[in-house]
Amino acid sequence: MDRQAAAADDTASGGAERSRVLIVTAVAAERDAVLRGLNGSVRFDVIAAGAGTAAAAAGTAAALAAGSYGCVICAGIGGGFPGRAPVGSLVVASEMTDAGLGAETPEGFRSAAELGFGSVTVPAEHGTVQALAAALAAAGLAVSTGPVLTVSTATGTAGTAAALAARHPEAAAEAMEGHGVAVAAQRFQIAALELRAISNPVGPRDRAAWKINEALDALTAAAAILLEVL
Repeated sequence: MDRQAAAADDTASGGAERSRVLIVTAVAAERDAVLRGLNGSVRFDVIAAGAGTAAAAAGTAAALAAGSYGCVICAGIGGGFPGRAPVGSLVVASEMTDAGLGAETPEGFRSAAELGFGSVTVPAEHGTVQALAAALAAAGLAVSTGPVLTVSTATGTAGTAAALAARHPEAAAEAMEGHGVAVAAQRFQIAALELRAISNPVGPRDRAAWKINEALDALTAAAAILLEVL
């Protein structure tokens, strides 16, 4: 598709121009997977800001300061909680939560919110979450919704997985950037979403069993649906 045709497709009915969308990934492989699904759309800008919440927040803030956007999406692969998000499926976050910001106490982990240091969760807009999840399902893609946890250290043991699940029983997935992207978007008063394609279960680390290519393919398929929904 050439840029002129892409621009025409990015204009809503009645001639009104639809708002631009910023998509933030961590690494080039995720960025490229998203770009394949967007098929040349000029309404979406896709960046690879780096791994981790700090790089994600900084990259998002810099992009938002330089451009005008109606929505920000953190997109990439991640780990799925067994029973909530199987390998190869997609997760649309209902909220983005920093699962590690807090303190250890004699009674166990306490989040920064519990300690009175402010929220560790940024909610996604419910209607958009439901619309995107419904469109993904209608396209034949396996999808679930629920909180996506932002972690600095990917879970690698059954014990850590159990502790996370106990603190966040509704969590669907974990990744490393969503909360950083969402906080930056919140500062600019722009809606944020998180979309994850599941490459591995949250739990004991078995790198050889991860399905990264399959997850990237699912991410490409999901990106194509973004064109319809946003």
